[in-house]
Amino acid sequence: MASITKRKGGWCVQVRRKGYAARNATFPTKSAALKWGREQEAQMDKGTLPATVAPLKTKRLADLIEQYRQTVTPHKRSSETERLRLCRMAKDPIAANVLIDLSAGDFAAYRDRRLKLVKPGTVRRELYLFANMIDKATKEWGYPFSTNPVRQVSFPIANDARDRRLEEGEAAILRDAIASRRNPFIGPIVELAIQTGLRRREVLELTWVNIDQVRRIAFIPTTKTGQPRTIPLTEQAVAIIAALPCERDTGGQPVDERLFPITLNAFKQAWKRVQKRSGLADLRFHDLRHEALSRFCELGLSVPELSVISGHKDPRMLFRYTHLRADDLARKLSGLRWEERKSAPAPQASQTGDFQL
Repeated sequence: MASITKRKGGWCVQVRRKGYAARNATFPTKSAALKWGREQEAQMDKGTLPATVAPLKTKRLADLIEQYRQTVTPHKRSSETERLRLCRMAKDPIAANVLIDLSAGDFAAYRDRRLKLVKPGTVRRELYLFANMIDKATKEWGYPFSTNPVRQVSFPIANDARDRRLEEGEAAILRDAIASRRNPFIGPIVELAIQTGLRRREVLELTWVNIDQVRRIAFIPTTKTGQPRTIPLTEQAVAIIAALPCERDTGGQPVDERLFPITLNAFKQAWKRVQKRSGLADLRFHDLRHEALSRFCELGLSVPELSVISGHKDPRMLFRYTHLRADDLARKLSGLRWEERKSAPAPQASQTGDFQL
């Protein structure tokens, strides 16, 4: 509430509120002072008065990074990866900047500096983190940024879509490299990824209770998109799961609820050794997802059917994962002639909804 004091020169009014600089004025009458005080408080209520910039003068970007790392990052599924990324960002010279001095030019310089060292996709992820960080600080942490300088910067275009699939003979090479591993779960994990199209974390988090071998389905409760999904299992996938060792207690329940009692880090290290032993250094585990979804597409599954397996909501993203080989399509077209198909009775498009060669 405004504070009014009678002075020799008139009535002095002062308005104080947390987050705003104190505002003072003197008026010849008390009623004028009261009116001005009420107007100032109303503008503060509406957020139309500029807030104090004191927090921006005392904090550095490094402080903001650390606050984000401690309060926001732990609640994300990729928390460990993001923590390492934030630690790297905190070592950049931009982290020493006082918040009030940050400008779009600083983040543009950061972008250009990082592009000399890493791929555009990595720089985009780091800039998105900075942008989210400043948005969070403005909306919830009381930092009065007037604008978000990161969102005024052009993000680099990331053309990092991959079309890596298993070439002829590489599946056998991969199996030979896996066979020499002592961990009995590495092989089944890789084979199941090819049979299901699941992401690495999704495979490792599969539990016995979420597998129905009779109905041949698997429920994935926690996904990258945040939307649970149920996927079908091929006969080979069911056979892989049925062959897995499963120690049970006296009540017949699995001692470990996971199909693969192995940590994410342990599997990462094991996969690196498989890459080295097989000589397929350019083959990432995520490429097996490309392989699986491309195989499903080659088997004739439609885009909606593929999306049930992959979990994609946007068909454009799904197309990045389905890479059909030109020679396979050539074999499919072998013996077909447009003239013959053109003279043949037209297919019932109303029933199939698809044009057929």
